[in-house]
Amino acid sequence: MSEMIKNRYDFVLLFDVTDGNPNGDPDAGNLPRVDAETGMGLITDVCLKRKVRNYVQIVKKAEKPFDIFIKEKAVLNRLIDESHEQEEVKSKEKAGDKTEAARRWMCSNYYDIRTFGAVLSTGKNAGQVRGPVQLTFGRSIDPVVALEHSITRMAVATEAEAEKQSGDNRTMGRKFTVPYGLYRAHGFISAHLAEQTGFNEDDLKLFWDALKSMFDHDHSAARGMMSTRKLLVFKHSSALGNAPAHQLFDLIKIIRKDKSKPTRAFFDYTISDKHDIESSLPQGVELIEIV
Repeated sequence: MSEMIKNRYDFVLLFDVTDGNPNGDPDAGNLPRVDAETGMGLITDVCLKRKVRNYVQIVKKAEKPFDIFIKEKAVLNRLIDESHEQEEVKSKEKAGDKTEAARRWMCSNYYDIRTFGAVLSTGKNAGQVRGPVQLTFGRSIDPVVALEHSITRMAVATEAEAEKQSGDNRTMGRKFTVPYGLYRAHGFISAHLAEQTGFNEDDLKLFWDALKSMFDHDHSAARGMMSTRKLLVFKHSSALGNAPAHQLFDLIKIIRKDKSKPTRAFFDYTISDKHDIESSLPQGVELIEIV
């Protein structure tokens, strides 16, 4: 069995999109999410976690102990109720003991529960889990422009539409894209909470692999070209940590090379050099460049 993690981690994830919609807003006609005051592009933490879940589901084939709790077409209460039917859970007679046993069973069998946490009290009570891994929204380095494109499909859906068009059979639609955006998201991993959920070193390695490769398994016509560009991890020598996260994040600076023209590629930016960052690190913090 893999060891529990003993260190706190803070990390910065840089990823970009080219000619795609990285995270449409259903309340705005599926337009790319944008900060209304600054024009910066946004991608929700829920969107990023979904991609991690999908990657793990593909790699581990949804087999326990790497099954996924929040997945397409899942009936969550059915899965929670299942935990109460396990022999090790049924053996707990006291209600409180049984709830805790069910919580532990769910953590040990579902990767996303022991990673991100979950509310497990909507069916037969399995308690609540506060996950050791937390992510912020992704925010673009510069303002993004949401372009609207008219598109044509050379077919219609119904006979009535065909008759109305006298056989021309065209359907007009719209598509939204961001020409280019470099996004930055921050993350945090708590050794204390990992101990409570059973999140271990193998789980951590799988998480880094997911952040590195999740966009390669999530291509679609709507999302265009999305790629993880950098994953910079600050590893603390202790479980509680050796420096505030914001102090470490401030060491990573992203500068636009030519402000006179719009950015259209990752190489339009300069990222802080690893050696420069390491020279400013507080004692007890190590920088690991995964991508």
